[in-house]
Amino acid sequence: MQRLWVSLIVGLGLGLLILPSTGTQGTEPKELRVCADPDNLPYSNEKLEGFENKIAALIAQDLGAKLTYTWWPHQRGLIRRTLNEGRCDVLIGIPKGFDPVLWTKPYYRTAYVIASVKDRGPEIASMDDPILTQVRVGVHVNTPPHDALAQRGITGDNVVGYRLFHTPQANPEESPSQLIEDLLAGKLDVALIWGPFAGYYVKKRSAPLQLAPLRGGSPATPFAFEISMGVRKGEGALKAELEEVIEKDAAAIRSILEEYGVPLVVAEVSDGDARREAPGDKREHEGGVHRH
Repeated sequence: MQRLWVSLIVGLGLGLLILPSTGTQGTEPKELRVCADPDNLPYSNEKLEGFENKIAALIAQDLGAKLTYTWWPHQRGLIRRTLNEGRCDVLIGIPKGFDPVLWTKPYYRTAYVIASVKDRGPEIASMDDPILTQVRVGVHVNTPPHDALAQRGITGDNVVGYRLFHTPQANPEESPSQLIEDLLAGKLDVALIWGPFAGYYVKKRSAPLQLAPLRGGSPATPFAFEISMGVRKGEGALKAELEEVIEKDAAAIRSILEEYGVPLVVAEVSDGDARREAPGDKREHEGGVHRH
């Protein structure tokens, strides 16, 4: 089941490919070819409005490379249909430790959150709060919060499941954003949702939501994940090149994430939960990357 959670997060990411392209007069200028979902905000879209579009542009600029895109919906089978088929050489949004790929040092850490409408929803910060049995809870199915509810026996009619993967052309009504829309419309009291998704609504769409990092996780059912870039196994040179860029551009990458409301968290030492970093805290973590 944990592999499925990881695949869900990977399905929200974007891929990068850095290869030399044949130029004129014997030159071989770099080309940064990006495999990105054409309709998956806040991560990427064809209008280049996502935070991973911005990170890709930053990396290309730093490498002195031309940035081009190959659009591919990020659903199940992403690794097989992109990285393993040579459509891209790097995935920019994968959890650290994702076994099918060789991963870089993490460049940020984020978490699932409890979202509620300001001045309307109950204040809940833990999966162990008994009020979760009494309020209307929305959650994407087959995610860690969904499993955590089941582990606690919270599976009644007050829990509403939403699909995370969808095909916009075939099922436009099944967009992952429906969870947030229903919360804002008052059909739900709280939503257990991936932090970057919820934070985007707060920051970019001015949604009146309050977010709290979800607590009550465990090593077996984590709520927080470190996000890395992934390359094919054996591509150690490319991994090293990306890690150099990650370290050099750490502050700029962090700025992009904060602009999009991505909740950045640091790890709790006890049980795999996450806590919010205090404003202005500039401690450095692994590899010089500032992240929560």
